[in-house]
Amino acid sequence: MAEQTAAQHELATLIVQSLNLESVAPEQIEPDAPLFGGELGLDSIDALEIALAVSKRYGFQLRSDNPDNRRIFTSLATLAAHIEQHRAA
Repeated sequence: MAEQTAAQHELATLIVQSLNLESVAPEQIEPDAPLFGGELGLDSIDALEIALAVSKRYGFQLRSDNPDNRRIFTSLATLAAHIEQHRAA
């Protein structure tokens, strides 16, 4: 199992809390595993919840009309990298 970075672990914790994933521990989320259609079983509603939680926590919007969303939301690693690039300083 790949080791999560600190930023990925923080994001995984946010995802687990915001989606009330009681059966998933943040450290169980593989950084490179698909967030959607994978073991987590997340769907488009979950994506909206994650986007809302990210905007509250990190101070910027993940817009639903962003053409890069499919890439951004590919995995914990890609989402964490996107947040690191755009989070409010």
